[in-house]
Amino acid sequence: MIDAKNIRLKPRKKNSHKGQNGKVLIIGGSEHYVGAPALVGMAAMAVLRSGADLVTVAAPAKVAWAINCISPDLITKKIACANFTPKNVQEVLKLTKDADVIEIGNGIAFTPGAKEFMQRIIAKFNKPLVLDAAALRVVRMQQLKNAVLLPHAKELKALLANSRIKEKDLQKNLGTNVLIKKGHPKTIIMSRTKTETNTTGNAGMTHGGTGDVLAGIVAGLISQGNDPFIACCAAAYANGKAADILYKQKGFGYLASDLVNMMPFMLKQFQKFK
Repeated sequence: MIDAKNIRLKPRKKNSHKGQNGKVLIIGGSEHYVGAPALVGMAAMAVLRSGADLVTVAAPAKVAWAINCISPDLITKKIACANFTPKNVQEVLKLTKDADVIEIGNGIAFTPGAKEFMQRIIAKFNKPLVLDAAALRVVRMQQLKNAVLLPHAKELKALLANSRIKEKDLQKNLGTNVLIKKGHPKTIIMSRTKTETNTTGNAGMTHGGTGDVLAGIVAGLISQGNDPFIACCAAAYANGKAADILYKQKGFGYLASDLVNMMPFMLKQFQKFK
């Protein structure tokens, strides 16, 4: 069981400069998915609210313009497409060079072209990856390393089927990856050798976007140099704790954007200077 007293995040140097505390590239969005700008925007804002210095969103052009309207803090790269296809791979790969972490999958419509695009991007990137939503449906566990996967029940089923792994054998097949099995009343965080259970959170987290927020927090914390397993535990705990506080204030009417705004207060207890 996750105990907040045991969460230790990497301290930030007092004399650090812009860009030294994490740069994340989020690849997501689709014109075919009306809610995509909001979902990708929630993930991007969560990256910043976790304490990372910079987040850049690579998205289809019209989606990227909409994301820019969410906050002036977000940088977008406008890709000339309605949905990602293999034609966009080289352009997007150029953007990955400066990133510490890539998050991919949020708001991407599951088309054949987008499927191949995601597969090729994931295969080329050797730094830490955070895979969510559509990206979880195009990969096999055996091809991944240093990745965090955030499936809900249906996405986990697809991942297991693609990987030809039974759920009882999942943990021993994780390799260097970490998996967050999202659910309520408990969320399971597992690596090949460790398992933690998070019990913060409530049924109000069924609102759209709460999972995207979790993915953004994880990406942001890893980009700051935190161990992926510890980052996942901290993110799951903080996201759920924020939801518990918001339920007391607003009932089940709280939104994913409320979770984002709560995140600095939730993570502050784990963040220190050195």
